[in-house]
Amino acid sequence: MSPHNPAPRTPAPYGPDHRPHYGHSPHIVIAGGGIAGLTAALALHAAGFERVTVVEAAAAIRPLGAGLNLMPNAVRELDALGLLDALEAGALRTRELRYYHRSGGLISREPRGLGAGYRWPQLSVHRGHLQQVLAGAVRARLGSAALVTGVKVTGVELLPDGRPRLRLEHREGPVRGRASLEPDVLVGADGIRSAVRAALNPAEGGPPWNGMLVWRGVSRMPARAVGSFMLIAGDDRQKAVVYPMGRPTGPGREVLVNWALARPADTPGDACEERLRGDWNRAVPVDAFLPHYEGWEFDGVSVPAVLRAADTAHEYPMVDREPLDRWTHGRTTLIGDAAHAMYPIGSNGATQSIVDARALAHALARHSDPAEGLAAYERERRPAMTALQHANRQLGPEVVIDLAHARAPHGFTDIHQVIPAEELAAIAGRYAATGAFDPATVNQGSPYEPAVPTV
Repeated sequence: MSPHNPAPRTPAPYGPDHRPHYGHSPHIVIAGGGIAGLTAALALHAAGFERVTVVEAAAAIRPLGAGLNLMPNAVRELDALGLLDALEAGALRTRELRYYHRSGGLISREPRGLGAGYRWPQLSVHRGHLQQVLAGAVRARLGSAALVTGVKVTGVELLPDGRPRLRLEHREGPVRGRASLEPDVLVGADGIRSAVRAALNPAEGGPPWNGMLVWRGVSRMPARAVGSFMLIAGDDRQKAVVYPMGRPTGPGREVLVNWALARPADTPGDACEERLRGDWNRAVPVDAFLPHYEGWEFDGVSVPAVLRAADTAHEYPMVDREPLDRWTHGRTTLIGDAAHAMYPIGSNGATQSIVDARALAHALARHSDPAEGLAAYERERRPAMTALQHANRQLGPEVVIDLAHARAPHGFTDIHQVIPAEELAAIAGRYAATGAFDPATVNQGSPYEPAVPTV
């Protein structure tokens, strides 16, 4: 098997010399059944933990949302869990990324995934498909009782011995019930508005908004109308991201296309922020923002045509979280957006959540004391994620669009007269190194694989 096309793997449990020594099988509760939480459950199971429960506030795990990109470092970890074949069945390998100025000028084109020398592909996939693959694997490997829907963590109290006491709320139709639970370990994977994070940081407040709005949606288009590449285009004020995320199907050879747009809100800050804080996933008509993108066409891909093909669109504030000084309190920690929500730049939201999950399981399996395991996980992951949060606030690799606009606001004929090739390469390289997803690092293989027990 070629190193650029690794064979699918069956997840290997940790050897007996590497399992945790808790004196009993610890009960680990994961708050949140999204990408971070479900991956954590699978990683913990692969590491030999048998009592893992995921509690999800939604009544069911449904294939909702829009698209996302998974970088090769995340795909590597999903492959190690034996999920790559199922994931690729509903995904598309991302082969090229192109940055454009809004005038139509090409700023750069970069090979991605296998074409960039990685051993694993970069994948464009619908979030719903990824979540269904993860949820199906959790139920198959851990049992149906391991994933409990309709139950929300509403509060956390830390007991003197470091264990968490959870307050849970269960709702089935109009009937609401409350209970408490004292697991051995709690993992907060409940997103940017995490109840676990709020309990650990009661004075923090809500996520800060930067004044930008994001619109997202999915369209179905003829494959010839959207190309085979991922595009990011715009200027210093507004941007558009468009990419296919599946293979052509049906007699019309149509593909699912993910799109995301960003520009400053028209409504004055306080009024707009108050409205958005009350409704974070607001359905809006495409015509509400389409006029801002009229005339945007890049190498045959018409952004207005993609938008007009959408069934629905949703509006979000562009928010992140301030980096925390600590994620771990005793036997409770945070992963994914609950730990380090960042601006949607550089395809790192879901990617880093998946890596978090594997790192967490690896650390817990290497320490007999769960508090020490969680602390080791945080020592590895928090500094890197803090650096990535700061990098995304500086626009990450998308800063090339702003540079091009600042230096040639009316467009250009030769980008290298505007931004030298060495400068473009340095920007991309720095960002990849910050997130540890440069080819040299990724191709070393997963640092979270079980070690072979010494004889």
